[in-house]
Amino acid sequence: MRPSPPVALSTASVYPEPVAAGFEVAAELGYDGVELMVWSDPVSQDVAAVDRLAERHGVPVLAVHAPCLAVTQRVWGADPIVRIRRSVDAAAKLGASTVVLHPPFRWQRRYAAQFAGEVARAGEYSGIALAVENMFPVQRGPVRAVPYSPGFDPTEVGHAHYTLDLSHTAAAGSDALAMLDRMGERLTHLHLTDGSGAPRDEHLVPGRGTQPCAEVCERLTASGFSGVVVLEVSTRRCRTRYERTALLAESLLFARLHLQAAPNPALP
Repeated sequence: MRPSPPVALSTASVYPEPVAAGFEVAAELGYDGVELMVWSDPVSQDVAAVDRLAERHGVPVLAVHAPCLAVTQRVWGADPIVRIRRSVDAAAKLGASTVVLHPPFRWQRRYAAQFAGEVARAGEYSGIALAVENMFPVQRGPVRAVPYSPGFDPTEVGHAHYTLDLSHTAAAGSDALAMLDRMGERLTHLHLTDGSGAPRDEHLVPGRGTQPCAEVCERLTASGFSGVVVLEVSTRRCRTRYERTALLAESLLFARLHLQAAPNPALP
């Protein structure tokens, strides 16, 4: 029987608590590791400090999410190419196998022209998978716009590695299983989360929305998926650590349940 993929907790899942809380919760609940979201929290930008947290809590960093959100455009400098390279360097120093990236924004024209080549070169040089994530359009009233270049579906460009995010498929109105099929063997990383189908990024606990979270997990396990499954769940409305931990415990239970390999009936 194949082992189940490792299940990690995104440190963004404890926001507005700091990155240190992500390690604490991951250790308490029994996650296999964390995905480090690099953002405004100064500790998330300090590789040595993150390494100390990982050692203190016995929770390894399995992936690094580059600072490519709209609110992190000045983290690690204004040049997005430099941010990719620093993310790869951080992953290498922390022993992580994957860097998660978003496609460029449309207004980043020079970066957009360089993005695919830089991602390919950085991966070949470092041996770390730079997994480009599917995104979603932005809707304001009747106006629907795509803020990414060349679009929100990275399979239309073609990269060596992908991240599938199930909150983003919900917000985009995309068929998650069809995208899973298009990514195929290049799918390196899963953001296991959910969405209601509303045109916004919700990051619900898996199983609480409309996305085929269970089927995605089951297909990955059956295919021998060798990447990492990351719970990226919004808990920002939780008023206490207890409420936050309860949601993240439910998320972990969902993942463990649906990532279990089915027994082979041919075996005794």
